[in-house]
Amino acid sequence: MHLPLRPPVFEHHTVLTYWPSTPRIRRKRTTEVMFPLRATLLAVLVSVALCYYDDYDYRPANMLGPSGPNCDQECDCPINFPTAMYCDSRRLKVIPMVPSGIKYLYLQNNKIEEIQAGVFDNVTEGLRWLVLDNNQITNAKIAKGSIDKLTGLEKLFFSYNNLTEPIIPPSKALNELKMMHNKLSKFPAGLLADKENLTSIHLQHNQLSTESIGGAFKGSKKLLSLDVSHNKLKKLPAGVPSSLEILYADYNDIDVVGAGYLNKLSSLQYLRISHNKLVDSGLPAGVFNVTSLVELDLSFNKLQSIPEINEQLQQLYLQANDINKFELTSFCKLITPVNYSRLNHLRLDGNQITHRSMPPEYSTCLRQAADIIFD
Repeated sequence: MHLPLRPPVFEHHTVLTYWPSTPRIRRKRTTEVMFPLRATLLAVLVSVALCYYDDYDYRPANMLGPSGPNCDQECDCPINFPTAMYCDSRRLKVIPMVPSGIKYLYLQNNKIEEIQAGVFDNVTEGLRWLVLDNNQITNAKIAKGSIDKLTGLEKLFFSYNNLTEPIIPPSKALNELKMMHNKLSKFPAGLLADKENLTSIHLQHNQLSTESIGGAFKGSKKLLSLDVSHNKLKKLPAGVPSSLEILYADYNDIDVVGAGYLNKLSSLQYLRISHNKLVDSGLPAGVFNVTSLVELDLSFNKLQSIPEINEQLQQLYLQANDINKFELTSFCKLITPVNYSRLNHLRLDGNQITHRSMPPEYSTCLRQAADIIFD
């Protein structure tokens, strides 16, 4: 088997376009409409779940040959992959000394409680990937002179630990940061000021508030993907760069979207604000009428009307709101042979309208809609 000299660096963020959950009490009829799609999605979602920790192209050490002589006895440094050190799933409580030449360090699924000073002294400039997912690390047990010396780090995976504040290495090469499922309550401004190569940040399942992340993302001029879902935000994060293409803010307490917020994000394509507290009065007129959006998820909120969208939007999820009317002007201001909505998928189940609520001319406006789902 031919093996790469090193894991491939991911240059693009993969987007899984999905059908958000249907309310349980209304699922029977919707299942009949969506069954073929769900079968495919189930396979995809299972694959995603099984590979949750494998998005850094993790390969078990036993696939890569015997361990080299300079490796710590509790880890493996395969001869066929000499720049990687595998210390994952070994019940470790401390990090072994890392030998020189290691670029990819796998420490996930252990019982590590602390990061001692000096463990990375041999790789301060050379270490590229550091995987610390699923351990028991706290901020107080991270020694000064450990992570803060890693000047060449590109990817830091620090999810499923007990961090209360983010740990940011000094490396200007950092391009991916994951700190999901921690106890982060603040993200001070300025920590990412010089991280111009950072493209992806995952902070979901923490305790972040709107105030605690104010200005946190300034300086990340190449940021493409930001996930702050499952936190305590009341507004969408401020100060995000115009390069952003993906913003997930599901499961927060957001009740308003500022006028002009999306106008500052000219590259944004995927926006999810499901499972929040949005109401009609919290959405200024035309706030979602921007040409860049491809997918907009506003499901499981408290909207009573369909907000105005741009004709270029392709997927709109509005299920489980309180919508009681269908206004075609939300989709089309003008209907001509060249002016019509490009919407492909529209979900309206779990609201107070039915297919009979749609005006006769809807088929001209929504001529590309393959799925319009009611109860």
